[in-house]
Amino acid sequence: MKKKTAILVDGGFFIKRYRSIIRATSLDPIRTANDLWTMCIKHLEQAKSEKYDLYRIFYYDCLPYDKKQHNPVTGKALDFSKTDQYKFQVAFFEELRKKRKVALRLGVLEDKNKWIIKPSKTKDLLNGKIVISDLTENDVQFDFTQKMVDMKIGLDIASITLKKQVDQIILIAGDSDFVPAAKLARREGIDFLLDPMWNPIKPHLFEHIDGLHSTFKQYKSTKK
Repeated sequence: MKKKTAILVDGGFFIKRYRSIIRATSLDPIRTANDLWTMCIKHLEQAKSEKYDLYRIFYYDCLPYDKKQHNPVTGKALDFSKTDQYKFQVAFFEELRKKRKVALRLGVLEDKNKWIIKPSKTKDLLNGKIVISDLTENDVQFDFTQKMVDMKIGLDIASITLKKQVDQIILIAGDSDFVPAAKLARREGIDFLLDPMWNPIKPHLFEHIDGLHSTFKQYKSTKK
């Protein structure tokens, strides 16, 4: 009898690592969705003695920000719904919705109604390498905070575990926020694997998982 596997993907982490691995300055929504699907399906190709069926792929992210704001450096109006990032996210989510057994779990971006200086420029300011008047419109960014994404991941892990819907959970993520949920899953007999997409994890995380495995192909170079 085949065992059931649920694959949970932290979307913000996936996009960041994906962009880094393929070394692309811009992303194509169709290709990105296909690569994500392939990466997840490869996780079902495990030990020959054990066969796994896909229960579902859960993808967690936030709806893109679509309001207008004024850049504090230039005073220019910026319509976020017209940005490349917004267009990519909308198209990417639509591609994921077309995929079999993919469920989107979308949180929201909290608008803090303020701009912040990018970390690299903040460091230069503090070191005296530049002054405020040297800042350009590209040196600041609007401040967002993700809401409900981590909570949805934790609740889904708990729900899937307690309802005994799967035998295995694979989490594609890179931080330690999942530890409490992973502990619950493992106590209930779930095989819990972590895929950090080749990103190093902190040593103490190994005691909270049953295995570490990344399946995404590492490209040498793919620039657009």
